Amino acid sequence: MLAGVYAAQKKDGTIYYRSNITFHNKHISLGSFDTEQKAHEAYKEAGGILVAKNVMPADCFRNRFALSYDKIVSLANFRDNGIYIKNPIYLRSNYFIYYLSVSEELKFDIDDLFFYSSHKILKRQGHLYVNDYGMQLSILSRYGIKNYAVAGRDYKFANGDPLDYRYSNIIVVNKYTGVTAVEKNGTTRYRVQIHLNGNHKIGTYSTEAKAAVAYNKAADLAAAHGVCKNHTQNYVLELTAREYADVYTKIKISPKYLEHLKRLDHA
Repeated sequence: MLAGVYAAQKKDGTIYYRSNITFHNKHISLGSFDTEQKAHEAYKEAGGILVAKNVMPADCFRNRFALSYDKIVSLANFRDNGIYIKNPIYLRSNYFIYYLSVSEELKFDIDDLFFYSSHKILKRQGHLYVNDYGMQLSILSRYGIKNYAVAGRDYKFANGDPLDYRYSNIIVVNKYTGVTAVEKNGTTRYRVQIHLNGNHKIGTYSTEAKAAVAYNKAADLAAAHGVCKNHTQNYVLELTAREYADVYTKIKISPKYLEHLKRLDHA
């Protein structure tokens, strides 16, 4: 048997080949292959990566044919940083790179290392998510960004790099449900809309917190008029319970919206 290779057998009797390598007293599995030669090539590629000190994973991707890209990243990180991580993570001085593919390098703060070491990032229709306790969790939710948020409108990347998910690079513009920041003549105000059988304007308010309360009040009024729709209530951290109650009582709601609710009573 070629170096780094051993044969295994499937339940149906089919023979396949596994490859492994030992580095710094750690036994590392390199994967399964349909031929002995492919498994041996993986072993040789792994050996080449482990001796190529401080060569970044992206450079290791070139001329590698047997190993998967994520295994290459794990090997390079173990070689340079002494930590073996199964997910394709490469540690830098104060952040880490998560290789989503050979051409997509996501950047995260080191504080997120524990989470992404145990949660594999997946991509579907442009959305990035992880599976967490049986649920699909958008990585944007870790920044308080809603699932329906739109890049450029509800959140922005400070340096213009949409692959940089370090906290200092994420600017949340519209953090509350139904609230959109609107700039006019250098002044920012907050427009509120709610969806019933279409979008209804609730009003425009001077602060984001007041706008969030206005949305909650509009949702409560809709429920009181028999609208069976699950509107997500905003949790307004900026306000104490007393302040919230005061704003809720005094906040004005669009007369057109109130008239629409009255018409629903007679429908």
